Amino acid sequence: MKKIFETKRLYIKSVATEDAPFILELMNTPKWIEFIGDRNVTTEKGAEAYIQEKALPQFEKFGYGNNVIFLKENHKKIGTCGVYHREGKSEPDIGFAFLPNFEGKGYAFEANTELIKYMRNVHELTELSAYTLEENLRSRKLLERLGFKLIGVGTLPPTNEELLHYHRLLDV
Repeated sequence: MKKIFETKRLYIKSVATEDAPFILELMNTPKWIEFIGDRNVTTEKGAEAYIQEKALPQFEKFGYGNNVIFLKENHKKIGTCGVYHREGKSEPDIGFAFLPNFEGKGYAFEANTELIKYMRNVHELTELSAYTLEENLRSRKLLERLGFKLIGVGTLPPTNEELLHYHRLLDV
């Protein structure tokens, strides 16, 4: 496991092709499909290809991207968090997803708080965006708790679906 950083309860490492079974499971949870979208990843080979085509190029180009979150106590994979560069967007955005059994336990706040510090201190980013559906109240509350402010609406490739656009300066 190539650990990037850790928190009191979590290890966070960059996603790798060996994470394909977990990524497959996560991408096919009802909330992922509802709030992030069906990426038509239905096999481990498909998840491996998704990692190779979408996640690994981000790391190669920018040095950061999608990360897998593990519990320290048993090394169970529970979710993902990361910072992404999207085609047509000037600033990167933060994103996160968790298996249903690990929602509402503070893991998302814990992991993303450290991710923001890491992005500022190691990669010297000065601002981040975030996008979510209006009806995704849990993500909206988390973003606000992380210090993001709603600034309007926007879209992310590959769809033109309207999303709430949040922004945060990384000065704290």
